[in-house]
Amino acid sequence: VYGQYLAVACLAGLDSICGGIRSGLEGKFHNDVFITGFVFNILIAFGLAWLGDQIFIDLFLAVALVLGARIFNNLSLIRRFLLTK
Repeated sequence: VYGQYLAVACLAGLDSICGGIRSGLEGKFHNDVFITGFVFNILIAFGLAWLGDQIFIDLFLAVALVLGARIFNNLSLIRRFLLTK
């Protein structure tokens, strides 16, 4: 039952970590922004997955799709930054 919630929380955490790495490479990293973003991203993703279960809509899939797209976008920007450096 909690597998969906854990998967969404892991995706949200991975998205935050990739965003933190990207902002660190760009010289825009702030520790307080990273920590609050990490916690709130996980809570929001968990909350949307829970809400979807309550109203019988698979919001888990929408959250996973959006977070997956953000992770790939951040990874492509990290790759581009490292290749041009």
